[in-house]
Parts: sequence; structure tokens; C-alpha cells
Amino acid sequence: MAKTISLNFDGYWREVKKGGVPARSGIYLVYVCRYNEPQSTVTLDKLIYIGEAGDVRDRIANHERWPEWRRHVPKGSQVCFSFAGVTSPDRERAEAALIYCHKPPCNDEYTDSFPFEDTTVESTGRSALLSSAITVRRTS
Repeated sequence: MAKTISLNFDGYWREVKKGGVPARSGIYLVYVCRYNEPQSTVTLDKLIYIGEAGDVRDRIANHERWPEWRRHVPKGSQVCFSFAGVTSPDRERAEAALIYCHKPPCNDEYTDSFPFEDTTVESTGRSALLSSAITVRRTS
């Protein structure tokens, strides 16, 4: 059955402030960013990972891919995050659709197939480098 999932992203939290990410169920985006201290802003350079978790703060703090994420970060840059609250089963479906469409370099699941029914994901808020609306059709 076709479904539309709306995600409103909040963020951006820098690696040094990863505790600022909500301890809630949702989707998180991992970016390479540059921090401008005088202006207290970040410039997002690249989306490197999309994930989902029942507790995003805990998942990020204990994520096994930190070494892989850091390999994508050049000198003068850092890892930063964005978050959108969503619960299961939409959480897994939205994550899969976003990965399938955007193919971040640190994701390996869902890059070549989408096992869910047709899905539209509408992204608003702090969702730089994402398409505002995508529709993905089942591939398997």
C-alpha cells in the first residue's frame, strides 16, 4: 500500500555536542560540516549516512560506524547531525527510502533495493542536501 511519510528535521548538532540530539525515536542524518565559530553557524558539505533508532541520542553516541564517518571528514571539518522524530514502522520505511534515493557513502543497506511498498517521503526543516520530496517504488 502506498504511503506518505512527513519528516520535519531539527538540528544541526556538531560532533562535540552529540548529546544535544534528542533521545527519541526517529531518523538521523550524518553530515560532514564546517563550523564558523564567530557566526555560530555550520556549512554542510556532504551527507554521509542516514540512520534510524528508537533512541537516536544513544544510537549516535554508541554507533559502530564512527571510525568510518571520521574517514570522510577532512581537516577543519567535523561530523554533525540532524534529526526527525518518527516511530516504527514508518521509521524503517522512511530510512530505507531516503537511503535508496540519496545513497550516502557510509550506508550499505537499501542502496540497491527498496523492499517496502511504494513510499513518498516529504522532508522539511533542517534537511539540507536531501530532496524535499521523494517517491520510491518497491524493487523486490
